[in-house]
Amino acid sequence: MNSVRLVGISVIFTVIAMAIFASLLATHDPNKSSLDFLQGASTAHWFGTDDLGRDIYSRVLFGARTSLFVGIGAAIVATLLGVPIGIAAGYFGGKVDVLVVQVIDLFIALPGLVLALIITAMVGPTLINLMFILGFVMWPTIARLVRGQALGIRESVFVEAAKALGGRSSWIIWVHIWPNLLRIVAAQFAITVSFAIFTSASLSFLGLGVPPPAPDWGGMVRTGFDFLSVTPLVSLAPGGAVAFTVFGFYLVGSTIE
Repeated sequence: MNSVRLVGISVIFTVIAMAIFASLLATHDPNKSSLDFLQGASTAHWFGTDDLGRDIYSRVLFGARTSLFVGIGAAIVATLLGVPIGIAAGYFGGKVDVLVVQVIDLFIALPGLVLALIITAMVGPTLINLMFILGFVMWPTIARLVRGQALGIRESVFVEAAKALGGRSSWIIWVHIWPNLLRIVAAQFAITVSFAIFTSASLSFLGLGVPPPAPDWGGMVRTGFDFLSVTPLVSLAPGGAVAFTVFGFYLVGSTIE
């Protein structure tokens, strides 16, 4: 296995383990306030405490659940929307392709974060809403990639042979087109997870993320922004967790061939 991919997989499994075993690994209740506010790192609080006296280390662990839920959920939504649309455009071509390309170009013309901000402000920043909003924002990227691959595959000899033998379009897509798209879709899925986690953190930083007091890395970074000169770990710990997780998914996605 590619060593770079192995590093990425190790990072991903580490973050997943943090999310699954957060209750066992945490040293404090992540939402419990105390009088020990804005404390530095110590044996009692490994990453210190925030402005409400909550343990940052414990909140980083539980924040992994939120980030993975939104990131993986958004990638699933984007894949379920983008793959069928991209295959249809690439395989059938003609008016279907023209229409899909115009819709994709319309979405891509708008910055993803700005579009996510607008929709989130309209429907409200809940965990489920964020997952669907980010999936809706990111499906055109997957659709465009799949369309481009499907355009090439449909010209292959084995596809032409299947058509000549009277194969139905649905059968050709399922047996010949889709298997040849699996690797590229898997790679894009991993990259989409990393983008969704980063965008979710950005929305939280701007005040449109998961509502408090739920631990959320982006929201924690925003909370600590005002106290960087006092206790920088309030922002650096969750910010490092975002970078670590995004880095892992990106490594896996970029090394799948």
